[in-house]
Amino acid sequence: MDPVLALKALIMGVVEGLTEFLPISSTGHLIIAGSLLDFDDGKGKVFELVIQTGAMLAVCWEFRGRFLGVLGGLTRDAGAQRFVLNLLAAFMPAAVIGLALGGMIKANLFHPVPVALALIAGGFVILWVERREQPVRIDDVDCMTWRDALKVGFAQALALFPGVSRAGATIIGGMMFGLSRRAATEFSFFLAVPTLMAAGAYDLYKNRVLLSADDVGLFGIGTVSAFVSAFVSIRWLMRYVATHDFRVFAWYRIVFGLFILGSAYTGLIVW
Repeated sequence: MDPVLALKALIMGVVEGLTEFLPISSTGHLIIAGSLLDFDDGKGKVFELVIQTGAMLAVCWEFRGRFLGVLGGLTRDAGAQRFVLNLLAAFMPAAVIGLALGGMIKANLFHPVPVALALIAGGFVILWVERREQPVRIDDVDCMTWRDALKVGFAQALALFPGVSRAGATIIGGMMFGLSRRAATEFSFFLAVPTLMAAGAYDLYKNRVLLSADDVGLFGIGTVSAFVSAFVSIRWLMRYVATHDFRVFAWYRIVFGLFILGSAYTGLIVW
């Protein structure tokens, strides 16, 4: 294996894991990192989606007790059945809209400048939401109805546009729809499992002709590094939301987006 490619795969995996569950857009950061590392060809795009599996597995491991309990009680426990129904309801909007518009979005918007614009716009949305008084109706994920989950699902669909952030859309959207900060963050973690699994599997199948057995090691490095860094990120975020809001992420998005636009305009970086 080419050591330079292995290092690029490691870096991309760390970027994916650290950013997947923060409201700063993992896809946007992967597009930026891929552009800087010259790792953004057709195979690189597939790589970006497949390594999301590592982040998804980190959620499964961190909440393994919850998922095993749901699986064990699926045939007899109303709470477990409601949990699965909520995940399906929240997953459907992004799945349907993604199948309809995903190709067009990727062809036209998966570039650093559109990502920068989405990062900045999303940062201002977060600041606006944090300034509002958010009445909390739901303090626990188990109290959500399928209607609550569907609303969060439509918010997640906005993240089909790179730079919006799947985590940001679901967490901030959840808060706007009456979920507490912690409940919205937890549901964002849970919703990542079917969403990332489906997106990775679909893209891997659709682009299978681009891949070969030689890519297994490269994808393995990216997936493992995404798993480890995502696990650290999840643990940190759950502690963070207990005592902080999301303003710091909003300002990060705005500053980072302005840097991308400024560097593109001045020619400092050729994106």
